[in-house]
Amino acid sequence: MKVTFLGTGAGVPSKERNVTAIALHLMNEKNDTWLFDCGEGTQHQMLHTSVKASKINKIFITHIHGDHIYGLPGLLSSRSYQGATSKVTIYGPSGLKEYINASLQISQTHLLYPLEIVEMNEEGLLFKDETASVNVAKLDHGVPSFGFRIQKHDQPGSLLMEKVKEANIPLGPHLKEFKHKKEVTLPDGRTFETSPFIGPLKEGKSVCILGDTRYSTKGLRLAEKVDLLVHEATFSKSEERHAQLYYHSTTEQAATLALKARVNHLILTHISPRYQDPLMLEKEGREIFPNTCIANDLVTFTV
Repeated sequence: MKVTFLGTGAGVPSKERNVTAIALHLMNEKNDTWLFDCGEGTQHQMLHTSVKASKINKIFITHIHGDHIYGLPGLLSSRSYQGATSKVTIYGPSGLKEYINASLQISQTHLLYPLEIVEMNEEGLLFKDETASVNVAKLDHGVPSFGFRIQKHDQPGSLLMEKVKEANIPLGPHLKEFKHKKEVTLPDGRTFETSPFIGPLKEGKSVCILGDTRYSTKGLRLAEKVDLLVHEATFSKSEERHAQLYYHSTTEQAATLALKARVNHLILTHISPRYQDPLMLEKEGREIFPNTCIANDLVTFTV
């Protein structure tokens, strides 16, 4: 999987950072893209990246504060103007359906593709498809805010071509069956067990994206042992009082959660415009969790 940060700022856009939006590239056969939050100007940011609106088939809204949703009606409208006809499913807190429907209705926007809006009320498994499973947990913010854990399914190992040649198995469509069947019969009548010809199982990668939140034990459990944790760090460690007051996290709190959750990598985002030196915030995180970096707009991270 790959993660492209379309916006990494908190509250309002700045010259350096647009407001929140994250694209997750599934790297599956359909080349699907999932979008997490859609702040004002997200579709403008997409023009500077490889992210295509037509490839976005799922959108996840962590919470309905304006800096996370104001770009949504425009993106949905543009996707239709561009001729996309594939279905989009949007997941988010209660009130999201009313906001989207009102925006589209008042602006007389008519979509050319099916749109499904799923308002979340429960924690746990949100859905599971052929590519991945998504679990959700409620966080600690001034309004209902959610975190998402995306776990790709394990994939069969690579076909061991040296062993295929040793067994005098000819090339052909039947080789694709070796990854999905326990036994394969060739056109010449020979039958083979497939396990000796397949390499080790490829473990599916995992990503956890947390919405705006104070330090949260639910977020800690959701992020346990993921390959990549994306966590807000609106404030520096010296402003813990402000973080507590406004239901946000500090760099130190995000890094502590990453350490306790035993994640592989931590990326800090949702940076307040007050900070002109992001490296200072990164340093604060690394003092606790060395594999910490600060997200920047239009940067892609490979998981």
